[in-house]
Amino acid sequence: MKKSIWVSLMLIVIASLALSGCGGSGSDNAGGASGTAGSAAPEGTASKPVTIGFFAPQGKAPLEDNDYTKYVEQKFNVSIKWDLAPTDALVDRRQLLLASGDYPEVFLEGKFTNADLLTYGKQGVLIPLNGLIDKYAPNLKAMMDKKPYLKEAMTAPDGNIYGIPRFNECYHCTFSQKFWINKEWLDKLGLSVPTTTDELYAVLKAFKTKDPNGNGKADEIPLTGAPNKYVWNGNIDAYLMNAFIYNDNDKYLTVADGKVDFAPNKPQWKEGLAYMHKLYGEGLIDKASFTQNDQAVGQLGNREGDEVVGSITTALLSYLVNTYDDAITRHKHWVIVPPLKGPEGVRLAGMSQGFGEFAMAITNKASEAQQIAAIRIADYAFSEEGALLSEYGVKEGIGWKKAEADEKNIDGKPAKYSFSNLQPVDPNVVRNDSWTLLGPKDLSKDFRDLFATAQDPLTSAGYEKRLADATKTYAPYAPKAFYPSSTFIRPEDTDTMAQLSTSIKDYVQSNMAQFIIGDKSLDKDWDAYVKGFDGLNLAQYVQIYQSALEKK
Repeated sequence: MKKSIWVSLMLIVIASLALSGCGGSGSDNAGGASGTAGSAAPEGTASKPVTIGFFAPQGKAPLEDNDYTKYVEQKFNVSIKWDLAPTDALVDRRQLLLASGDYPEVFLEGKFTNADLLTYGKQGVLIPLNGLIDKYAPNLKAMMDKKPYLKEAMTAPDGNIYGIPRFNECYHCTFSQKFWINKEWLDKLGLSVPTTTDELYAVLKAFKTKDPNGNGKADEIPLTGAPNKYVWNGNIDAYLMNAFIYNDNDKYLTVADGKVDFAPNKPQWKEGLAYMHKLYGEGLIDKASFTQNDQAVGQLGNREGDEVVGSITTALLSYLVNTYDDAITRHKHWVIVPPLKGPEGVRLAGMSQGFGEFAMAITNKASEAQQIAAIRIADYAFSEEGALLSEYGVKEGIGWKKAEADEKNIDGKPAKYSFSNLQPVDPNVVRNDSWTLLGPKDLSKDFRDLFATAQDPLTSAGYEKRLADATKTYAPYAPKAFYPSSTFIRPEDTDTMAQLSTSIKDYVQSNMAQFIIGDKSLDKDWDAYVKGFDGLNLAQYVQIYQSALEKK
């Protein structure tokens, strides 16, 4: 019973980490925030109140009564009229509004894809924001200058910006295709953390044959994992393939000198599969790695008695072992393994950028005054004060506070803000003082670095630092170029790409499992596998992504 409770708690915390990108405490609204209230209205704010309609998801507390809503209404002399929809029906409700022509001035949270922005931008439903940003959004403009990839990701092929994103650089997300290993077992066997594929093979072989848990039983599982849909980057190839050829674990694309290519039909991919087949064939990879879910992984890692797992592929160690209860110490002897060097010298880390979804778009229903008010509200959340108040609440001491002199940030430098020793709140009362994860805002690493965190990475409070420290070990192995996650697919290619992407990914993943397990032979079946991509229109798949990269 205790084990089940801890597993459930662990999964809940993991989900909240993944959702918030390592944010601090916030309100339970569809958005939530924190901050330092009290600055004057921006120059040029309308002398008469501007009423403006915002579309957003319905949270647990009314947005019209939200403290941050009231704060921005007063600050920018506006009155927000909310059009709210249940989160699980948000896109359907948005589409109904757009189809009817009776849509609001602003979609604060419309879940627009790049293709949506292009489609409605070309129709004139969503207005270009370039001029408004230049004139009324100095904070966002500065961020775009500081982070060129942000500006690139926001700009459609026609040169226009139709949406403003939530810019999210979580500490452990940039390099999330990680590998963790049981150092207690390494130490017992006199082994070092592996640095090459050959060394990893030797370590896993020792884990299997030399009884590192000391119970006299052959019950050790050298390496386990899980499908990515259950455990974030839990599929074993997410980490291992990058010692042979770059694997983004998503589109399976590579980029060199601006040329887009596909990895899973290359000889290097075959070599990676051969290596994993060798591991599997010798019983070094858990057979359940291709089917088990997150609960099974947690039960395996947190089982009572002798520890049985030696290593795991995953972004978060907490999928496997409890890292949230300081009375449970098993997690302390687990360490991160940097990218491995393969037989041809390849040593890469899977990488992603901190570009969130497009949160805000302004429609052609907005008057000039409404446009200016909306862009200023968005821009305010890209200032330090605005991001603080928007994400963590307008009341100091409730969702955030000024850091003490001895509090340090994730890098061990003096912190500016803190989440420690906050005023107690009634757990039965839903907080309604911020727009946590609602609307565009700055959640960049620079902003996150303002906050204090526990300095001992092996404590529950220091888990985020542990993840950040692990991520740093991967940064030197970033690929020279990789396919950005936020390119604009042409609207006319959207349906085609949806079909191509599904069929190609399914083909890659199903064949990968068969080659690793041995249901298919790399010697006999590889050529047929490669030929099979022709029938899946791989050339068109690559060309669509090439055109998107070139913004054609």
